[in-house]
Amino acid sequence: MKIRIIGACGSGKSYLARELSKKYGIRHYELDNLVWDRSKPNERYSQEVRDSKLNEIVHRESWIIEGVHHKWGQDSFREADVICIICQNKYQRDFRVVKRFIRTRLGMEPSNYKQTLKNLYQMLFVWNRAFDQENLKDIMKLTEQYAEKRVLLRNNDQIMEHIENLIQFERGVV
Repeated sequence: MKIRIIGACGSGKSYLARELSKKYGIRHYELDNLVWDRSKPNERYSQEVRDSKLNEIVHRESWIIEGVHHKWGQDSFREADVICIICQNKYQRDFRVVKRFIRTRLGMEPSNYKQTLKNLYQMLFVWNRAFDQENLKDIMKLTEQYAEKRVLLRNNDQIMEHIENLIQFERGVV
């Protein structure tokens, strides 16, 4: 099974990928970790390195890839068995972003990077607004050719149920 999850900041992509990974034993990957060199603060990998890493992943037998990135890495859409687009209520998303910011700053939750007020502002007022106003339309257009495997869902429960049904069908249970 190859699952591509895309949504705005705070939509539950990482949580969902971790839960599906645990439940089905499918390795998950965060696209941010292909973009950012986590060994150095605020340093990106080159496009060549990023694309090479993604290419290696999408040609594996199974995977869960999550991330908001859509302008690069269209191979993940093409190779996916299912594309889950999370279209969640913006207020719940924003609440999750703020909650995660507080929890990581207090050391109650791990993070791949140091959360700053600038990051918080960008997530809430730049990236999430861009997702709602432009990126979702772009994602829908980019994935139009894969409409038969694309699902728009509002919450993690809907996605878990949809994936469960797909996996049972694939295994011949249904």
